[in-house]
Amino acid sequence: MNLVLKALLKTIVRGVCLMAAFPCAAAAAFGRWEPVYTLFAQGYAMAPGVLGDYLRIAFYKLTLAECSLSSRVSFGSFFAHREARLGANAYIGSYCIIGRASIGERAQIASGVQILSGSRQHVRDEEGEISGAEQGIFTTVGIGAHCWIGAAAVVMADVGEGATVGAGSVVTRPIPAHSVAAGNPARVFRSFTADS
Repeated sequence: MNLVLKALLKTIVRGVCLMAAFPCAAAAAFGRWEPVYTLFAQGYAMAPGVLGDYLRIAFYKLTLAECSLSSRVSFGSFFAHREARLGANAYIGSYCIIGRASIGERAQIASGVQILSGSRQHVRDEEGEISGAEQGIFTTVGIGAHCWIGAAAVVMADVGEGATVGAGSVVTRPIPAHSVAAGNPARVFRSFTADS
């Protein structure tokens, strides 16, 4: 009986938060008006407590390319680009910045992680001058289902399904599925099958 009541309460809270987030999502043209989307994404990042988690996920449900209401985005974290996708039952810890990413179901992202929109957002011209983001190349970084990304990692390349990335690692090259990688740059030091 307690599980039924808990599920019902969650459903009600999610519905109320969707209604509360709707005006902000609509003002941002459901993510298509970038300056307003960014304003509200950063504002919702500062909503405290469990209610803040529900408000954030409701806003992203209405604005991201794809977002499951069963996922959780913790305090201080936000999606910098609305093209991101967040699978079911995924968890994003506090103070994460997520660019163009596709995060699989049940992926676990620890606190302080940055998932960039690839590694070529700023390029240098022939004179060595750095470009602004508007001249950069943005790519979608994939984080596979059932991944664990350790605290303060920086991810610029795909991480395969079921992989683990150690805390503080810098991922500059793709990490294969079902492997463990760590370091700067991150290197695979263990691989295993999905059954082991």
